[in-house]
Amino acid sequence: MTRKIRVLLAKPGLDGHDRGIKVIAAAFRDAGMEVIYSGLRQTPQMIVDAAIQEDVDAIGISILSGAHMTLFPAILEEMKNRKVNDIILFGGGIIPDEDKEELEKMGVAKIFTPGAPTEEAIEFLRQAVEKKKSDEKIM
Repeated sequence: MTRKIRVLLAKPGLDGHDRGIKVIAAAFRDAGMEVIYSGLRQTPQMIVDAAIQEDVDAIGISILSGAHMTLFPAILEEMKNRKVNDIILFGGGIIPDEDKEELEKMGVAKIFTPGAPTEEAIEFLRQAVEKKKSDEKIM
């Protein structure tokens, strides 16, 4: 039996709008994944700490506050400082296309914007985790 995909979902910063991330959490659970929702107002350090403690495959961030160009890089920096290079970072929110491209260049695996089907996020996560596991076997 293979281990279920474990994903940490978090709302960093002061953004208090959590309906969307709760919809994603339910969709991931319905798809057979283990979901840990860390809640609102998380710092990058709190998010990375929880991801390490929970031994997750991926971290999903929801940002609707406009602080995505500050918070995603801060989480990536925290992951780098803690030598966490085996966890996929992805996210969603109200993020302009040019910022999406920049964040993906920085190392965010995927950015979803409002209206993206939950099936798209589920399929992305399954494929990304499978690719990560097969890359680890090669090394």
